[in-house]
Amino acid sequence: MPKDPKLPEIDRGTEVFAVDPLTIRAHFEVDYIHSYKQDTPFFHALQKRKLLGSFCAKCNYRYATPRVHCMYCGGKTEWFELPKEGRVHSWTVCYFAAQEFLKDVPFTLALIEFEGVNTLFLSRLIGVEREEMRIGMNVKPKFRRKATWSVRDVYFVRAE
Repeated sequence: MPKDPKLPEIDRGTEVFAVDPLTIRAHFEVDYIHSYKQDTPFFHALQKRKLLGSFCAKCNYRYATPRVHCMYCGGKTEWFELPKEGRVHSWTVCYFAAQEFLKDVPFTLALIEFEGVNTLFLSRLIGVEREEMRIGMNVKPKFRRKATWSVRDVYFVRAE
């Protein structure tokens, strides 16, 4: 090990577009191969226009975002279908995102609460203007026609 270790210097400096506020260019590109393993039923259900959560078989704690084991008692979980409607618990407008989503900014992300479920579900909320957004607003899931096999296959809209 060298006495004074250093990271290698980069060949190219960062492009600065503005100083105040600091605005720079950031480029990302990567292929990522992964398995959904135990969450596979969740993604198969999305293609059937269903939203699955999980519940602990020991203590019945109910997760909107599925878990394999309960984070409270360690019990194994089982699948259940989430209610057909939920409510906005909280929301935010995103003005910056990963490369894949930059073309969509600004967009709204919402935490959705479901009756009888202990945790929240994070998803896109579309078709609602910012000035119309309300905590407690009733929403329902919609599903993409063509699968991306990701959580982006579900999004929420205002329930009529």
